[in-house]
Amino acid sequence: MRREIIAAPRTVEAHRALFAKTDAMHLVQKGGAALGKMAPEPMTIAAWNVERCLFPKETAEKLEQVKASVVLLSEVDHGMARTGQRHTAEEVARHLGMEYVFGVEFFELGLGSLTERDLCKDSENARGWHGNAILSSIPLGRVALVRLDDHGHWFATDYCADPEQPRIGGRMALLAEVETKKGPLCVVSTHLESNAGAHHRAIQFEALMDAVDLFAPGFPVVIGGDLNTGNHLPPDFDWKSETLFQAAEKRGYSWDGTAKGMSTRPSLITRHPDRTMKLDWFACRGLQAKVPRIVSSVSGDLPLSDHDLIVMSCEFDTTIAG
Repeated sequence: MRREIIAAPRTVEAHRALFAKTDAMHLVQKGGAALGKMAPEPMTIAAWNVERCLFPKETAEKLEQVKASVVLLSEVDHGMARTGQRHTAEEVARHLGMEYVFGVEFFELGLGSLTERDLCKDSENARGWHGNAILSSIPLGRVALVRLDDHGHWFATDYCADPEQPRIGGRMALLAEVETKKGPLCVVSTHLESNAGAHHRAIQFEALMDAVDLFAPGFPVVIGGDLNTGNHLPPDFDWKSETLFQAAEKRGYSWDGTAKGMSTRPSLITRHPDRTMKLDWFACRGLQAKVPRIVSSVSGDLPLSDHDLIVMSCEFDTTIAG
């Protein structure tokens, strides 16, 4: 498969053909063990872009501090040389005593950026999977993977930001059902496109909201993750120009679960000491969000990620009929 991808023409058509027959693009992996039986109320939910998850143990220890019942992760590696070939989401879930689901965003053939290559002891990836995960202390019900594009935004010549690192896949989301005392809740871990403008992200978010409506009609919903808002507008990174916020509000979502303030910082991989952005968000529907906060991703003197951890508590909104 690697040889075929490397030899393929960098076109949308070639990517769609490769994408269709790469099994990892269409499967969800489930593992771990949840120690709880029912979600507490109010329930604490965390979302974190862990930037490959270089430090699974320290990442789990940081998450333990916020006592989240559900954790929505993005940028987790499975079988990548830069993270020691580990299944990082599985390791974090094991440390926390949680069940996990994992979905592949990209099947990567390269070792990553120059700073990532410095972290590699191996010359190849054992698997090359990079994606999103949901961790839960309560057993998860139904799960689904939603692809937000298949045209090869990081493969086809017309789009590709890094032609030296061929990869199959595209942005995606994981959806899962969590049982609470007041009924089922839909939780979503997602990661929108960075190498694009606001219009492209708005289309992705509309597709995601459509998928949520099909998966969990009438359910309360939490969508959390790195939406890459304003990422295309340096040096100001003006997230207010994104149109997905208003589109979501028209469909009943609120952004009240997201704390004020920027959510990025310099890290071992991303070394931009003067650059801060607001990329990470919660969108909630049918819920009352409480105590939104941003928690530093620094452990001691070690930055665990270029994103800080966002956290909120929520309970069912009883003022909404149905």
